[in-house]
Amino acid sequence: MKPNALYYRVLSYQRAPLSRARELFELIELDDPRNDTDAVLESVSVLFAPLGYALDKIKLDRCPNLRAVISNTTGVFHIDMKESARRGIAVCALHDEQDFLDTITPTAEHTIGLMLAAWRQIPAAHKSTCEGNWDRRPWGAPRMFSRLRLGIVGYGRLGRKVADIARAMGMAVDYYDPYIEGGLASLNQLASNADILSLHAPANAETENLISSDILAALPSGAMVINTARGELLDTDALLDLLESGHLHCAALDTIDGEYDPNFPAHFSQSRLVKYARNHDNLILTPHIGGSTIDAWSETQMYVVEKAARALGLEPAL
Repeated sequence: MKPNALYYRVLSYQRAPLSRARELFELIELDDPRNDTDAVLESVSVLFAPLGYALDKIKLDRCPNLRAVISNTTGVFHIDMKESARRGIAVCALHDEQDFLDTITPTAEHTIGLMLAAWRQIPAAHKSTCEGNWDRRPWGAPRMFSRLRLGIVGYGRLGRKVADIARAMGMAVDYYDPYIEGGLASLNQLASNADILSLHAPANAETENLISSDILAALPSGAMVINTARGELLDTDALLDLLESGHLHCAALDTIDGEYDPNFPAHFSQSRLVKYARNHDNLILTPHIGGSTIDAWSETQMYVVEKAARALGLEPAL
């Protein structure tokens, strides 16, 4: 008899990993965790854990037979890891899968794409051209990328991939990461020398508001800020202040603080960020699409489903 697994449709898994989950588990489907019932939670051995919904002690108490949690994410801040470990629940996510993650590259690619799009004002130039204007002169970027210095905050997997691409484009690269040797001594030093500041640190209590108003103000005039990590790292009001004053040339954000709150869409459209982006060409916003390629979705989802199967002894260990 197959173990019960609770899958939430809000996750929108690709067809192949979802079919594989149905092969391995007796899949119970709900729209999102707001539809949970005690009867369902008591029956499941496997639980899919979407971002934005805390899997904390309170919810774990409602899942007395839980043996594995599935989340195709590198961040596991929505899961109480200590409590899960205490209960012997396997957390089948990607935070501890470095070799596999080295094959997943779209966030680094999107980071470089945002740098080019913001620095060269590509969306605005496209819009102007579609309006019938054929004039290159309004769209001159300040300098070539090959003459810029990139400052990377967080030199883990993604930070290193972005650095490799940037160096191939001729950029000088510095980084700040207190856990990796060879970087600059302080975040302020990194910012003071960076034409581009790109964020690749994880979100946790230590990194919340890491890129504060003081760090942003330390950037040279005409610098650019890119965030494809987590919105919680960045003081967005301070960023907007420096864009409005002209101190920063441009910015591009793929992640926004609070985006995992289920009520986020209701107020995002009227936020200061969106209002500024509607009326200015030097801020690009994308809806957390850094990792959004069909193959990356499918491969990461399949990986964690298979990881859960191994944790339950349904498949042989690798």
